[in-house]
Amino acid sequence: MAFDRDASIITPSAMAAVDSDSARSGIDSFALMISAGQAVSAAALRLYPQALRFVVLCGPGNNGGDGYIAAAALRRSGAVVAVYALGDTARLRGDAALAVAQWARSAETLEAYRPEPGDVVIDALFGAGLSRPVPDAVAVAIQAVTRAQVPVIAVDLPSGLDGRTGQVLGESFRASHTVTFMARKPGHLLLPGGVLCGSLEVFDIGIPERILQKHTSGLCENTPHLWGGEARAPDPSSHKFKRGHLAIFSGGPLATGAARLSAAAGLKAGAGLVTLAATSAALSANAAHLTAVMLKEIEDAAALSHWLADKRLSAFILGPGFGDLEKARQYAVMLSDRALVLDADGITAFKDDPAPLFEAFAGGDTRLVMTPHEGEFARLFPDIDADPTLSKVDRAIAAAKRSHAVIVYKGADTVIASPDGRATINTNAPPWLATAGSGDTLAGIIGAHLAQGMPAFEAAAAGVWRHGRAGTKAGEGLTAEDLAAAIEPLPAAR
Repeated sequence: MAFDRDASIITPSAMAAVDSDSARSGIDSFALMISAGQAVSAAALRLYPQALRFVVLCGPGNNGGDGYIAAAALRRSGAVVAVYALGDTARLRGDAALAVAQWARSAETLEAYRPEPGDVVIDALFGAGLSRPVPDAVAVAIQAVTRAQVPVIAVDLPSGLDGRTGQVLGESFRASHTVTFMARKPGHLLLPGGVLCGSLEVFDIGIPERILQKHTSGLCENTPHLWGGEARAPDPSSHKFKRGHLAIFSGGPLATGAARLSAAAGLKAGAGLVTLAATSAALSANAAHLTAVMLKEIEDAAALSHWLADKRLSAFILGPGFGDLEKARQYAVMLSDRALVLDADGITAFKDDPAPLFEAFAGGDTRLVMTPHEGEFARLFPDIDADPTLSKVDRAIAAAKRSHAVIVYKGADTVIASPDGRATINTNAPPWLATAGSGDTLAGIIGAHLAQGMPAFEAAAAGVWRHGRAGTKAGEGLTAEDLAAAIEPLPAAR
């Protein structure tokens, strides 16, 4: 996959290394600060031309330096500007001290700020590198601004947000707009950071792409650039088996709907054939609702073993509405040489002892995709989930490496991670996708991609993206039945 700066996500520590490399390469770091501060002032004037006063809250580091540059630029534009500083400005050094000189005015203490009607706050207290709770004075200022409902433009990241995890460190501003530089950080996308940043603007301050690329970890936003190269136009000479045969296990006679949702999505997402495997007791319930989806009676492990002799069965989905946890454990291990999406009851079946599952899929190419929501993730990986130092991305990668599976860690900020350390954050899911059966549909889309031969990581990432697109197309108030009809063709990379 080629480097895509627009999709790339860079951790705060990596961004610090980018800054260091830029300085070592001879780039004027103060010139970069001037570019950053001027970008913030331009955003403020563009978004709030009616502001009675711009209040710039400046911290003791380079984020504060950006704020002083922004304040000076706003003053030159004719705006009314007030600066409030955290700490003694006389103690600033380096570029931040040069920025104070550009402001060339006094700054009141942060504690003295009282929000007034018509204020627009520019938050330049802390950037994305904050990793501890904000000081008490900052917490008090955040609370006052929040109570007054004053608009906030954040410089790099709202103060109080952890740029690595997106978590709030004590208190955080809720920005209406955030201006960051060169690339997004995980905290801009992971919740609650993705909400607290407001609208997000990424400004190129002039660091060469070669330096940026050197420090990227592979973490990126989930877009077609990541997996579009795996999209294939249908071959005119192909037939249904060449487009992949997807098999899905049904639950019992009173729990057949989830598997049918997966089946409908699998067909619409491109599988050439979809077969629903059900016990004899569930066959009639399924037959009454199915047309293009085929049925296969699978009563037990012996019947499954016989069916698996058909090597045209290229991918399986196990878990949606399945119910029988003992049988799920047995079936999953039997499917270890095929591509498998393990969802819902298929995941829950291994909560007490996942080792047999992980061992079964340990060798060869990655064939297993698991799609846990937060509760299922905590049950399957309790120690990883309990580690407060890990971000959602960190947890997903750790789980993927342990399980030898692609992990689709579901939520409004779904993270997809591979055992090889790759990870992507999905951003296109509308909130109304949180509805019963939505996950079953997602499993069907991923299963269709696996059946067509896509690698597991790309199949999962593309599935999550198409699921989000379908949700947006179906619109607010959708039910899971609406999603399959809204699935769009798989786009190729731009």
